[in-house]
Amino acid sequence: MPARDNFHSVTRIGPVQIGTHRDRNGRTKYAAVCTADRCGWSADYSSQTAAQLAARTHRCRVR
Repeated sequence: MPARDNFHSVTRIGPVQIGTHRDRNGRTKYAAVCTADRCGWSADYSSQTAAQLAARTHRCRVR
């Protein structure tokens, strides 16, 4: 079964986008993804405040 991209409530903080999704167990998770070219940073969090904090403190290493 292919992975589904069911993100909703997408917000943007700088170059980082935060989207809400459900994991395979049905729990709500928050994915933070940097959209800068060649950065590649992403992480899943169980709370929206943690994802927002990570987005605010993220610094891209690519220059």
